[in-house]
Amino acid sequence: MLTTIKMWGFESHENELAFPCDQFVSFFDDIYYRGITISAKPENIFRWLCQMRIAPYSYDWIDNLGRKSPSKLTSGADKLKTGQNVMTIFELIDFVQNKYLTIRTKKNQVKSTTFGSAVISYVIIQKNNGTCRLLVKLVVNYPKGLYGKFLRFILPVGDLIMMRCQLLNFKKLSEQMETGK
Repeated sequence: MLTTIKMWGFESHENELAFPCDQFVSFFDDIYYRGITISAKPENIFRWLCQMRIAPYSYDWIDNLGRKSPSKLTSGADKLKTGQNVMTIFELIDFVQNKYLTIRTKKNQVKSTTFGSAVISYVIIQKNNGTCRLLVKLVVNYPKGLYGKFLRFILPVGDLIMMRCQLLNFKKLSEQMETGK
């Protein structure tokens, strides 16, 4: 069951791929993999990933203090530079337009000291059939001590719940953009 929690939506071979976040982490406690197939062009999916600068697109009542994540693209959100804030507690550390973006928890954030530190890559892989795979690799270092041991059990479940919602939202919004609906 723990494997299912740490690997949602991933095809068996995808966890063997190299991810951009790998270059930023020399030691880690855990890895989570998330993936979803989206019927949209990479540039449409990437535009929605850039929206994470504005909102988290998961459960807004938890992650966004009740504010609804925008259902329309925010002008300028796709103008990326390393160091920009992403979903409040993360910073953008690497990206290639229409291919991937990589974020990490900012130092000295309450949530990062509460939940540990993480480096996350969102990677878009275009398929031949007009679809793309949006793959996410999340590399985690838990806080030290008893609390960190406790987080090893609850964080994978919490992340699965939140990221599943986020990826399903990106799928819906990207596909709506693709069809013009």
